[in-house]
Amino acid sequence: MNQTTPIAESTRPEAVLHMALELGASEWKLGFGVEAGRKASQRTVVAGDLSGLMLEVGRAKHRLGIPESARVVSCYEAGRDGFWLHRFLLLEGVENVVVDSSSIEVNRRHRRAKTDRVDLEKLLSLLIRFERGEKKVFGVAQAPTPTQEDERHMARELESLKQERTAHTNRIKGLLASVGVRAKVGKGFLHVLDQVKQWNGEGLLASLRARLRREGERLALLEDQIAEVERFRRKANVEAKEKVQRLQELKGIGENSGWLFGVEFFGWRQFRNRREVASLAGLVPMPYQSGDSLKREQGISKA
Repeated sequence: MNQTTPIAESTRPEAVLHMALELGASEWKLGFGVEAGRKASQRTVVAGDLSGLMLEVGRAKHRLGIPESARVVSCYEAGRDGFWLHRFLLLEGVENVVVDSSSIEVNRRHRRAKTDRVDLEKLLSLLIRFERGEKKVFGVAQAPTPTQEDERHMARELESLKQERTAHTNRIKGLLASVGVRAKVGKGFLHVLDQVKQWNGEGLLASLRARLRREGERLALLEDQIAEVERFRRKANVEAKEKVQRLQELKGIGENSGWLFGVEFFGWRQFRNRREVASLAGLVPMPYQSGDSLKREQGISKA
């Protein structure tokens, strides 16, 4: 007679250790659990203590009574720490996902409890549901390679520098307007500063002139740094240039937006369909419907 396998053995779920991480500047809070419905086992390690982190993983397996060989599934919210911790966990054999924090469901009550402990238990609960097959409980951020991540710095720095330039320019214009002066503020502002007159024809007073000079010096430094980044961009690798040139064939795409789309959109992300492209760009419709009494379109998700 053929030997049969007992039902208890064939249907017993595989033991999995779930770990949610709440990353702070000085400490990391870890939440461990095996199944939904149970209170999380929480521990704290010093921020950046990788050996301490993995030590707590081993202790959690022993504490929760699961074998050393059990899978470890983890997650943390995308933020300041980026993807370096994600890469470390993968190297350690941990199945990690980086969660888009804006995709996490939120209680709509006017007042709700919010602490690190509450957030950690919530994230752990969502992770367990995600690992059990509910893939829509939160959005997962795609992790670029270190090289792909490095390529994004140039476009992001250029955008940041231009925003700073605009802020300094507006500040200088505001200071001049306070004494009745309407003047163009550009690269050669420092050369004409001494000739600027107030509304009554008198020269600028000493403190205002000194402040404007310092603002002008910072503005000139920004102009030089913007030019340096743009020169560096023109020397980029051939593959990146080809992507930008193809994008510029589309109407409305210039050099700056071409580089931005090239490194942020199409440089490393994988799109399965046009809906995913529209979703990332924020160009998807947002209907608002409740039964037959309320139906309206809210416009695109991101202007």
